[in-house]
Amino acid sequence: MKVAGLGFRREVTLASLRDALAAAGGCEGIAAIATVSDKAEADALRLLARELGVPIKPVPAHVLAGIAVLTQSELIKEKFGTGSVAEAAALAAAGRRARLISTRTVSQDRTATAAIAEGDGE
Repeated sequence: MKVAGLGFRREVTLASLRDALAAAGGCEGIAAIATVSDKAEADALRLLARELGVPIKPVPAHVLAGIAVLTQSELIKEKFGTGSVAEAAALAAAGRRARLISTRTVSQDRTATAAIAEGDGE
């Protein structure tokens, strides 16, 4: 199962989410998108999920905090306990034995990040 993890600012647009996902490798084969639970209802995210025809997998912040990731943002680490919401959400939602196939990328306007993980979906 291939999952796109997304991190984003409150003011993110659909175009910014698309841009970050494209920079991470695109939407081909994506079975779900994931983000921290408190942002799972964001309008732009819901529009992207509908556009791609995939579910949104919310991941509680305390789960993200326990996931080791490859890239590190000090601001995100202070807030969420992990270096990248996008990477941690992708890994958590992809299931056991998940691995990153694309590390965190950032949209051109810097309001969204995306990473892609692949796992067994369980």
